[in-house]
Amino acid sequence: MIQPIVSHRETQVRFLRFLTVGGTAYVVQVLTMKLFLLWLGTNLAFTLSFVCSTSTHYTLNRFWALPSSRHDHGRQFTEYLGTACLSYVINLAIFRVCLDVVGLGRIWSTAVAVPPSTVVVFLLLNYRVFRKERGSAAES
Repeated sequence: MIQPIVSHRETQVRFLRFLTVGGTAYVVQVLTMKLFLLWLGTNLAFTLSFVCSTSTHYTLNRFWALPSSRHDHGRQFTEYLGTACLSYVINLAIFRVCLDVVGLGRIWSTAVAVPPSTVVVFLLLNYRVFRKERGSAAES
C-alpha cells in the first residue's frame, strides 16, 4: 500500500503553523504599510510592505512551519519566489479592486487582499516548495 505524502494529522499541524506564520506576516505587512504610507505613494508602499511580509513569511515557513527535507535550496528559494509572485498578483489585484471599485481605505484593502491567496499559497508551499521527502533521489 502506498503511504500518503504526509499524514492527515501532520498536514493539519503544518497548516496551523502556516496560519500562524501568515498572521505574523500579515501584522508585518500592515505595520510596514502604515509606516511606508507616511513617505511613499500607495502602490510603492503596498509593494514594499509585501516584500517585508514575504521575507518574514519565507523565513518562518522554511525553518519552523513547513520544515523541508529538500537539499536543493537554490531551486527551493526560486520556487518560493514564484509562489510569492503569484501571491503578489492575487493580492495586488484584490487590493486595487477593494480600493478603486469597492471604495475601502488602504489599510482595509490590504486586510481584505491577504486571505484569498492563503489556500493557493499553502498548497503550493506544503506540497511543492517545502514538501517532505518522498524517497526520490531526484528531488534532492
